[in-house]
Amino acid sequence: MDLPVETGSLRPAANALAREARLRRGLFFGLTFLSAALTTLLMFDIVNANGLSPAEKLSLPLFFALITWISGAFWTALAGFLVRLDGGDPAQLDTAALEGRPVRGRTAVLFCVYNEDVGRVSAGIDAVWSSLQRESERGSFDLFILSDTRNPQIAAAEEAAWRALLRRHGAHGRIFYRRRQQNTGRKAGNIADFVRTWGGAYDYMVVFDADSVMTGKALVTLARLMDAHPDVGIIQTVPIPTGCETMFARVVQFAARLNSPMLASGLAFWQLGESNYWGHNAILRVRPFASHCALPRLPGQEPLGGEILSHDFVEAAFMRRAGYKVWLAPELGGSWEQLPTNLIDYAARDRRWAQGNLQHMQILPARGLHWLSRVHLLTGVMSYASSLMWLAVLVLSSTVACIEAVRGYQYFQPGAYTLFPSWPESRTFEIGALLTITLSILLLPKVFGAVLAFRDASLLKGFGGPSRLMRSLLAEQVFSVLLAPPMMLFHSWFVLRTLAGRSVTWDAQVREDRGVSVREAFMRHKWHVAIGVAWAALVLALAPKFIWWVLPVVAGLVVSVPLAVLTSRRTLGLWLRQRGYFLTPEETAPPVELVEALDAKPVDIDVSIEEQPVLPAPAPLRMEPVPLTTLALRVSASRARQLARGNAG
Repeated sequence: MDLPVETGSLRPAANALAREARLRRGLFFGLTFLSAALTTLLMFDIVNANGLSPAEKLSLPLFFALITWISGAFWTALAGFLVRLDGGDPAQLDTAALEGRPVRGRTAVLFCVYNEDVGRVSAGIDAVWSSLQRESERGSFDLFILSDTRNPQIAAAEEAAWRALLRRHGAHGRIFYRRRQQNTGRKAGNIADFVRTWGGAYDYMVVFDADSVMTGKALVTLARLMDAHPDVGIIQTVPIPTGCETMFARVVQFAARLNSPMLASGLAFWQLGESNYWGHNAILRVRPFASHCALPRLPGQEPLGGEILSHDFVEAAFMRRAGYKVWLAPELGGSWEQLPTNLIDYAARDRRWAQGNLQHMQILPARGLHWLSRVHLLTGVMSYASSLMWLAVLVLSSTVACIEAVRGYQYFQPGAYTLFPSWPESRTFEIGALLTITLSILLLPKVFGAVLAFRDASLLKGFGGPSRLMRSLLAEQVFSVLLAPPMMLFHSWFVLRTLAGRSVTWDAQVREDRGVSVREAFMRHKWHVAIGVAWAALVLALAPKFIWWVLPVVAGLVVSVPLAVLTSRRTLGLWLRQRGYFLTPEETAPPVELVEALDAKPVDIDVSIEEQPVLPAPAPLRMEPVPLTTLALRVSASRARQLARGNAG
């Protein structure tokens, strides 16, 4: 595909890009809904063979919604697979053509911290700053440590670590530390406070979480992209999980490293300039952010009302509503993050995200949003609501199987006067076809990721070679099957609690390699085990032939306690690493930034030093929330560029 290029730009012309977007989105959504409809018709043919029960009537629309959900993931993976096979996507932002260009704008790198492990966070900041100093354009960047820490001892350690960074790098006037007295609005409020106070001094800001790491080259490339494309408001990188050593974290890191670049290419293929923002490891244009992305307070009480918790999707939607593009940069490497290191902490993080994403239901009707922004918001809701829907389908199908097994088949229907029985119809072929289609949709994306690794000799070596990659892939699949049922119940419970009005507490995220005790795992999973045992016992007693269909679900629930305990062990993760399981390129040939970021040292608090944090002179920007009902006028691409140039100036 050869698209015409705008004069003086590094991206296809706006009109050609709009036509390409319509074509791609029509293809993607058409294939998604067509495959979901055909699969649902196949399911209808199976369950309707001997008459539809009320439970089956209820399960069919749920099945359609869920198969649409996973079909979209499949077609996204296939698009990313084909894009990477072809060597890239010419419609995306071109990073290679920017090499060597001077950076015109000033960029603030923002690290948002909240009661963190100071040694680990300071090591990450040190690694990012050191990498940035190796770049010729380093003078265009300042770094801010934006603390919302409530613990005075941790805050004192943060200041001590900041002072150590200044001395080590001679970075007075370049690295700043600010601690808020009140953490109003949490992370979103932290960033908004920076914008209102110092945003006027910077053209762009790169938002990091406390566990984020990015190379200096990636930071400079992001700034160059913003310089080259003044109509772009946000560019999101693809942060790869790394740096943790428990078995749980290593399995998740392996799966993400194998599949995330491909999935990101698939998302970028059909989203183009209407992509999304994930809240960190991304660059944002400061003035449009100040003018258009202030978060309103949602009507009603928490958990669905009040402060918006998951701010990133909403800020991306508002940026696009203002006429600025939002891009995903799947080809830009050098961006990493860390994960919760055990199943319980992973679920605790999802509890916060579930409430925040369910709040998006109130944003969906907002006037003036781009339709694809509404799709992103709906995706956030479905990320958690889909678990409750899957649970409902499984319960309904088990109920139908048990009722039919107990009642037996009715050869003569009540009230029907006939001499001839109604013989049961079998749909063996259709059942096999449905099972094959469903498994293909779920498993083929992982095959695509493995194929791409096998095509790249250096990447394959990074995964430990062919045999280690395949062993890891099979082991990860077993782990995923066992992990899915307890996560389904966790997410279902989170959704129900949120809808029932139970708000989440917002504590600091646990990031270190933390082992889970048997007692803690039992307290968190006891109902999962009880449900799994009762479910299996009921099916075995009433419909024993159906047990093979529910076995993957009940097995994951029954073993959830030992699964949580064993996979949280760092010793097991290291043992598996020594035997070549779940290796990633970041482990086999670690970049210098990751080596430095993981070299956390204790921070000594020198109380003899009275130096207080020195901050730059205020450069305030006005940042007022825009009511959701306000209609934002859509602007043409040329007008958006004019607006962007004005804001950049």
